[in-house]
Amino acid sequence: MEAAKPYNVHEAKTHFSRILEQVATGEEVVISKAGEPVAKVVPLRPKVQRADLGSLRGQIHIADDFDELPDDIADAFGMR
Repeated sequence: MEAAKPYNVHEAKTHFSRILEQVATGEEVVISKAGEPVAKVVPLRPKVQRADLGSLRGQIHIADDFDELPDDIADAFGMR
């Protein structure tokens, strides 16, 4: 991963629009005060589009013995 682009506070204030454009394209920006990093501007994660509840009804089958652990697996995990 590429290192975050550093800006001091004055540069960050002067070039705020440019910083937002960089972040919007996936870059990270670090803002420093007196040479010490104090903030990191990172892109927001996109919202996850979730299906409505029950949208897979009738498309998924769960076996009746789903919760039963086979003996060999239980033994392997020391559960017997």
